[in-house]
Amino acid sequence: MKVHLFIPCFVDQLYPSVGFNMVKVLEKAGCEVLYNSKQTCCGQPAFNAGFWGESKEVCTKFLEDFEGAEYIVAPSASCVGFVRNMYAKLFDNSAHLQLAKKTSERIYEISEFLVNILQVTELGAKFDGKATYHDSCAGLRECHFKAEPRALLSNVEGLELVELNDSETCCGFGGTFAVKFEPISIAMGEQKITHALETKADYLISSDMSCLMHIDGCLKNHGASMKVMHLVDVLASGY
Repeated sequence: MKVHLFIPCFVDQLYPSVGFNMVKVLEKAGCEVLYNSKQTCCGQPAFNAGFWGESKEVCTKFLEDFEGAEYIVAPSASCVGFVRNMYAKLFDNSAHLQLAKKTSERIYEISEFLVNILQVTELGAKFDGKATYHDSCAGLRECHFKAEPRALLSNVEGLELVELNDSETCCGFGGTFAVKFEPISIAMGEQKITHALETKADYLISSDMSCLMHIDGCLKNHGASMKVMHLVDVLASGY
C-alpha cells in the first residue's frame, strides 16, 4: 500500500524525529511511504486567526500537492481534523470543491490509519516505563477517535499504561488561544499536569505535538521529571 506522508509545521520545524519515526512505523506496517518535498502547511493557523483568504491559498497548494494520493497520513489529529472538517466549507462554491471533498476523505491520523485501515495493533515495539495518554481535542472531537492509540500502546512490550483523570478536558494550548488568553491557557495546562502527575507515570504520550509542547512547558515550569512523547516515538522503539 502506498501512503503519502504529510508532516505538519510543528513537526517539521521543531520535532523532526517524529516524522522520521512515522516513516519507520508505517514501513514496519508494510507500507510504501511517499513524501512530496514541496508540501508546506495545511492552512489551519491562518484560518483559525481569521485570515480565510490567505488560508485558502495555502489549502489550495495542499490539495494540489496531494492530488491523486490514495491515503494521506499525518502525525497530527489537529491538521487531519482541519482538512477533514473544514476544507469542504472553505472551498464551497469553488472549482476545488470536489477535490477538497475527496482529499478530506483520504486523510488520516496515524493511529486511526494503523488500526482502522491497516487493522494493525501490534508492531513489535518495546518500551520500558509507565505512561499515561493525553487525548487531544482534535483527536476526540474532530477525528472522533480514542480507542485506537490505546490499542496500539497496549501492545507495546514493557509499557504500563494508566488512565488520566478528566482525560477529555483540553490541555489549554489551542494554537493562538495560548497567546491571546495566556492566563486561561496556563490554568488549563496546570490542571492537566496535576492529573498527569497523580498517575505517577514516567511519560505522557499523545498524538499531537502542539499539546505536548504546551504540557511539557508546564511540567518543566514545575520542575517535574515526567517526560512527554509522541505516539509514534513509542511505537518506533525497540526495533
